[in-house]
Amino acid sequence: MRILIAFFIPWLTFFTIGRPIAGIICLLLQITILGWVPASIWALLALRSYDESAR
Repeated sequence: MRILIAFFIPWLTFFTIGRPIAGIICLLLQITILGWVPASIWALLALRSYDESAR
């Protein structure tokens, strides 16, 4: 479920993993159309890192 959130609403991913400042920065990046792709990639990488550290 978090992967879908990371793809469609990248900034929300950071709030779900406890990184609100990164979430705000990601939201600012996502506001621009060109920033959507980097924001999604960043959210997916952060989610993968969070999942690996949680194991």
